Amino acid sequence: MSLQEQFNQAQIDSKNLSERPDNMTLLKIYALFKQGSSGDATGERPGMTDFVARAKYDAWANLKGTSQEEAQQQYVDLIEELKG
Repeated sequence: MSLQEQFNQAQIDSKNLSERPDNMTLLKIYALFKQGSSGDATGERPGMTDFVARAKYDAWANLKGTSQEEAQQQYVDLIEELKG
């Protein structure tokens, strides 16, 4: 199975976890997915009144410079760990 296929499968698996991860883990999942699928963060940082969007953007922006392949592998590993 290629890394891209594993990444796609992990995306499916992430929707079927037995327990909902805590918010910090959810942010990590989101950031790794965005970095793995889109690369470095783009667009403007959301304003201070949009707490959720700002937290998501910041988590993604913190991965700047991480290759898409590395982010995909980390995403796959994290979802596998959460499935366990």
